[in-house]
Amino acid sequence: MQLNFASYRITPIHPKDGWSLCSFAVTNEDRLKRYFPKTLEQNLTPNLSNIFVAKKAKQFEFEEEFLFTIKEIETHKLIGLVYIKEVNWTTKQGEFAYCIDYNFEGKGIITEAVKQLSDHAFENLGLQTLQIIAHKSNIGSLKVAKNNNFTHIKTLKNEHTPPGEQPLDMELFELYKEIE
Repeated sequence: MQLNFASYRITPIHPKDGWSLCSFAVTNEDRLKRYFPKTLEQNLTPNLSNIFVAKKAKQFEFEEEFLFTIKEIETHKLIGLVYIKEVNWTTKQGEFAYCIDYNFEGKGIITEAVKQLSDHAFENLGLQTLQIIAHKSNIGSLKVAKNNNFTHIKTLKNEHTPPGEQPLDMELFELYKEIE
């Protein structure tokens, strides 16, 4: 599976992505530590990243969680990650989580990736509801939800606790597969 747009490519995590994922995590440590602390701590060295990637590739294979990379087509540089996680096959629901390299922020890359992966999730995975959970101060993430026609559902009290901080209320957005 591969999705291309502009000069970027979305692909499932691959066992050979360890080194580039480590580089991405270390370069973007300040961006990841608040909302992706577990991803960050599991990718601080190339060895840790190789273990992480092997685990995520297995989860992908077994349809437990789907981690996609966003890379520049020309350079193959890993510039972003998009998860479809918290997959519930009974309710046909999944949740997006995403992050992008600070050099590529604000260019609509994550918005387009979520658009394409929403279509993929509805058409190929059989999911019917997709969620985005974001903090109200995360303007970029709120724009991704809005630009992809996700509907604000409610505020989730004390939903996320960043390392060393008090629990944060988060905003829940949902997108539903159109019934034909």
